[in-house]
Amino acid sequence: MESKINRITDILRRDDGISGAMMYTEQISWILFLKFLSDLEDSKADEALLNGQEYTYILDDKFKWSSWAVPKKDGKSDLINAKSGEDLLEFTNKELFPYLKGFKSITGDPKSIKYKIGAIFEYLDNRIANGHTLREVLDIIDAMDFHNQADLFQLSLIYEKLLKDMGSDGGNSGEFYTPRPLIKVIVDVLDPKVGQSIYDPAVGSCGFLIEAYNHIRYTDIKANKQRELSTEQLKFLNEETFFGNEKTPLSYVMGVMNMILHGVESPNIAKANTLTKDIRGLEEKDRFDCILANPPFGGKENDSIQQNFPIKSNATELLFLQHMMNHLKLGGKCGVVIPEGVLFQTNNAFKSVKQELLERFNVHTVLSLPAGIFLPYSGVKTNVIFFERKGSTSDIFYYEVNPPYKLTKNKPIQYEHFKEFLDVWQDRTLTCNSWILHVNDIKEFDISAKNPNKNETIEHKSPIELVENIKLNNSEINDLMDEIEAILIGKDINE
Repeated sequence: MESKINRITDILRRDDGISGAMMYTEQISWILFLKFLSDLEDSKADEALLNGQEYTYILDDKFKWSSWAVPKKDGKSDLINAKSGEDLLEFTNKELFPYLKGFKSITGDPKSIKYKIGAIFEYLDNRIANGHTLREVLDIIDAMDFHNQADLFQLSLIYEKLLKDMGSDGGNSGEFYTPRPLIKVIVDVLDPKVGQSIYDPAVGSCGFLIEAYNHIRYTDIKANKQRELSTEQLKFLNEETFFGNEKTPLSYVMGVMNMILHGVESPNIAKANTLTKDIRGLEEKDRFDCILANPPFGGKENDSIQQNFPIKSNATELLFLQHMMNHLKLGGKCGVVIPEGVLFQTNNAFKSVKQELLERFNVHTVLSLPAGIFLPYSGVKTNVIFFERKGSTSDIFYYEVNPPYKLTKNKPIQYEHFKEFLDVWQDRTLTCNSWILHVNDIKEFDISAKNPNKNETIEHKSPIELVENIKLNNSEINDLMDEIEAILIGKDINE
């Protein structure tokens, strides 16, 4: 299956309508999804037949995979009736896509898969410019079989790899991909259970929600061993467990599709900017048991967005943190990736948010992540804060992750790098990488991760000190340049 996907990416790279990993992943996605949907419907129809029932297909006959993508005759591809070239492009662009986009408006049930299909295709278009290229891709994907669980598992792994490759492109595509070892560690700490509600306010490609689903659903994901769940539990897991928002259209499409391809047919993912919602007046029933996220940081929000928060700030990371604190159910757990600046900055907004965090929540653990964990698209030093809406903070357990090598794009973080942390965080065992900070020792709400077991300490200078240092360095550089210039002039004169 992976070799087929690699062939498709090579084919699409040569198409005039495709540029870059983001675009070919988007195009592979919608075709894979429609083949998956076709196999899913066939399986449901077979199941209904065995139970003496009749299955009602979601797609009309004309738009079924077996009618337009790769028509069949006597179980073999019907080459005579298979569209190609301009005919295939015209059908795809003028009939298929308008039909699928219209699903969202003809069903009132946002939990139905029909509604989800409409929501996905609302933001998609076919960008493959050559009808013969599209024909070639359809034929390759038609040979894939998604009827059984093992094949679906393989598909989910391959889709994850596509998203990872897209993230590795750097730039804005980084929003699609948080390193999966880090996601797994955060989920392991939160330990979500069936029956709980799980929320990511900035879902991207839904990596956190999918890992939470795998944590609940499987006893051994690699061996594809599933937990025995009742029909009611499976229904709750499929319809009432996973929630999230995503404001970027392509991220939203990838996220919903990723959830469905992993087996969650009805995720509650909305295309929305989380920060436009006023967090005041939220009822307990609208809060969540588990919140886990790697929200965007480094952005600046305008005054109208800031009005939605009790503590105003233009820093995106501070607004997301307030949103998550507000949306956590009583007794709920949260694990969130934040830039290091949130921990040590003590200006009014940062200080006020951290004061509320420490006084109203139990901040029990801070995981200090190594530099380079989000390369190539961000080199910002980050931490994970774990807190519960259960009492206030008395002391914080810190753990500093130190991989045996410098992290780069080609040498990323691995799950085993977190092994010691996962072994010690619950019992708060002290090692050379861990320490405890008591709340009485916190000054000015500076909760930064300074490892007391190390001789060297990171000094966070004020902006004025940084400017003065830059001036001093520039002055020293200018003096050195003057000396070099004098030497070179003297050399020219001597010659």
